[in-house]
Order: sequence, then structure tokens, then C-alpha cells
Amino acid sequence: MIESYIPIFLIIGVAAIFGVVSVNMSWLLGPQRPYREKQSTYESGVDPVSTAHYRFSVKYYMVALSFIIFDIEVVFMYPWAVRFRELGWPGFVVMLVFVVVLAVGFIYELKKGALRWD
Repeated sequence: MIESYIPIFLIIGVAAIFGVVSVNMSWLLGPQRPYREKQSTYESGVDPVSTAHYRFSVKYYMVALSFIIFDIEVVFMYPWAVRFRELGWPGFVVMLVFVVVLAVGFIYELKKGALRWD
């Protein structure tokens, strides 16, 4: 049983070794002539306006997470829509529960004001 996994482990090992060797070889063989201009911050050819450590609002992350959640919802709905006739009523009820749970989460998010950019 475990013998059938040996090729997979071998490929993973070779890939890991190749990655480590490639990174180290580029570091060893690559040119290393640092100077002040090369190590300065670069923003489209102009001097940077502010620090690179700008803090984003938590609301930005809330919108991003909402976007990801609704993308995942669509990923689950496409196969369901394709097999809708074969699934019948049990499949419809399961998807209805799924959509209701997501709708309740979205309503909660709206009530908390996570999508309001004041």
C-alpha cells in the first residue's frame, strides 16, 4: 500500500530540493553590487510619498473576506445548477439551507456596518 506513494514522495522531494538549490544558486552566482540608489524605494520612477508600512482599515479586509465568501458560494452553486435535475428536492433543500446561512451572515455583516465606508 505505502509502496504506491513512493513516486509521489519522490517527486515532492525532488521539487523541494530543486527549489532550495535554485534559490541558493541564484544568490551565490548572481551579481551582488549593492549601492544606495539600487536599494532605495522605487514607486514608478518617483520618490515615495509615504512609508511602505501604511495600515489598512479593518473594513478593507471585511470587504475582501466578503468577496471571497461569495466567490466560494458561486463555486458551490455552479455544479449544483448543472446537476439540479438529478439531485431533485433533497439537493434543492440542501442548497436552500446553504444560501440561507450565507444570507444570514450577509445580513449580520450589513447590520454591523462592515460595508459602510464612513
